[in-house]
Amino acid sequence: MSSDCRSRNCGRGFYRVCRAASARSALTQSPTPRGNGSGLSLSAGDRSLALQLANTREMSAKDHSMKGKIVVATGATSGIGEAAVLELAGMGARVAIVGRDQRRAQATMRKLEAKAPGLGHRVHLADLTSMAETRRVGAAIIASEPRIDVLINNAGAIFAKRRLTAEGLEMTFALNHMAYFVLTDALSGTLVASAPARIVSTASDAHQNPSAGLDFNDLQSAKGYNAFNPLGRSKLADVYGRSKLANVLFTRELARRLAGTGVTVNCLHPGFVATRIGRSAGGWASLVIPLVQAALALPPQQGADTIVYLASSPDVETITGEYFVKRKVTEPSPAARDDVAAKRLWEASEKLAGLAQLGRTGRRAV
Repeated sequence: MSSDCRSRNCGRGFYRVCRAASARSALTQSPTPRGNGSGLSLSAGDRSLALQLANTREMSAKDHSMKGKIVVATGATSGIGEAAVLELAGMGARVAIVGRDQRRAQATMRKLEAKAPGLGHRVHLADLTSMAETRRVGAAIIASEPRIDVLINNAGAIFAKRRLTAEGLEMTFALNHMAYFVLTDALSGTLVASAPARIVSTASDAHQNPSAGLDFNDLQSAKGYNAFNPLGRSKLADVYGRSKLANVLFTRELARRLAGTGVTVNCLHPGFVATRIGRSAGGWASLVIPLVQAALALPPQQGADTIVYLASSPDVETITGEYFVKRKVTEPSPAARDDVAAKRLWEASEKLAGLAQLGRTGRRAV
């Protein structure tokens, strides 16, 4: 994941465009065991998977052509996001990336042009910690793209100390959850009109850390702040883990609301990957995370594999509302399977985003 991103709104919102559509096929896959919930564990199987991926990547690209597809991705100027869009471009997709840092965004654009020249890849600059910016860039994307086949929500960060955005949101919650919510809202009308389409969101097995679930009386972590609590030893909220729990709950509720539209919604745990996620966080995170990554982390290309799989494979074209680990449907934590909490988070997010103030009152919600 990368902390470089931003967006905007077209006013179409999360509403049902098509009520009559064929029911989704029921598809069952054997789940793989969950990790220890730390988000930092690396099993021996992770290392052996690298060789398997290397052997199958070329075949995958040939089997799952993305020619003519348009992919919009956040958090794509470094790490697994960049690795994913480069892979998808190599499979024929035209890519539109959203980034905060112009220098890194242009560097990624050069890589995209080298990988897949002449497809018209685009970059949109925005700060996704700002809901206003997220709505703005969403509208810019809709104005420039005739369709959207895949939306990849991948922007994310860890912040060592509690900070608030200009809109009063805690930074981790703003970037890791609200950016997913607001940008998907902005693009949902185009996604439904482009169906079949896919929404892929990067979560984490860190969603298991806040076993008690979300505190809806303190979504902004004002009562106490602990950036990341992989061992569960602190009594303070694991703010990063809660944001990743929000990603899984968002996926479940969005899939329910989009049922029958031809748009699938899934999320994933990429593994513990060498990315920029903690490097601009400040405090201990900027020092410790890179050291742990150097010793234990997977390369970005391996972490991106499930993103690419969910964005392109015909194997998952009818699967929706699921959490994936290493290409397999995996049962998330009990707190992440709480559909009442998912609906409550949706309603709280709508209120924070001010969707009713955008003229959506009375519209049929998805």
